[in-house]
Amino acid sequence: MNRQNTNHEYEYKGMCINGFLMIFFTFILLPAMMVGTLILWAENNPGLATAVMIPLFIIFILGCAGYFTQEPNMARVMTFFGQYKGTCKKVGYYWVNPFMNRKKLSLRINNMDIDPIKVNDKIGNPVLIGMVLVWRIRDTYKVVFDLDSASLGATGGISMAALSTFVRIQSDAALREVTGQFAYDNTDANDPHELTLRSSGSQISEMLEVKINERLAMAGIEVVEARINYLAYAPEIAAVMLRRQQASAIISAREKIVEGAVSMVDMALKRLDENKVVTLTEQQKASMVGNLLAVLCADEPLTPTLNANV
Repeated sequence: MNRQNTNHEYEYKGMCINGFLMIFFTFILLPAMMVGTLILWAENNPGLATAVMIPLFIIFILGCAGYFTQEPNMARVMTFFGQYKGTCKKVGYYWVNPFMNRKKLSLRINNMDIDPIKVNDKIGNPVLIGMVLVWRIRDTYKVVFDLDSASLGATGGISMAALSTFVRIQSDAALREVTGQFAYDNTDANDPHELTLRSSGSQISEMLEVKINERLAMAGIEVVEARINYLAYAPEIAAVMLRRQQASAIISAREKIVEGAVSMVDMALKRLDENKVVTLTEQQKASMVGNLLAVLCADEPLTPTLNANV
């Protein structure tokens, strides 16, 4: 397949010479040839000297423009008069054709803190949710040629600031989509297996990562990690939802108290019967159960009343 017809990244296979070797040619060999030309000039042969000097000077200027240094996890997208020639990821000091346009890109990991945004959850409650995003460039061809930098506010071609803007916009959209599929907390059905924003952080983060990757793949960007780092009710309903949570907590606590009290009353009746401490009628048992439950379930200590009837 013709490489020029592909729409994805591939390795640059063109001329890429060691920079130190080209330093010898550019700054030692060429100046020596130019000195030789001056000697011809001194020997009264100006025509030949001029014919040799001009090309040597042009070659010297062009030779000085072809050097570049590249660090690990950096890349250069090579284009020759608008034609994509590949992506160079070699590390070191090199020289290439000076007419080759070399667009520098960073393949390193970028971290982004998405500010909390207001979103309606599954049941319509407004919540504030934010996340931390870790992303990097995966396909340099798509980043440079498929993404319109002008629409992102960049005037001098694609830049990391423009890419950050694109990632932020797409991440906000994905965050709104995922948040709308879940409730902030358990609904009235109280399904123990229900996924919620508050209790299912790892599952929702995985889903969020998939959704963002689907949106960023078109621009050659991939998400390494997406994590929710802020979650709260919107201010207009925060107080009401706090009272609702407090009520749910009180109900849960009461259920535990009643469950424990019933267990203790049952144990007390069995012990009295097994140890034959006293024989109680059904009416006395009912009265005893009521008194014990009142004592065990009360919020404050009760004052006992002694029956002095003989």
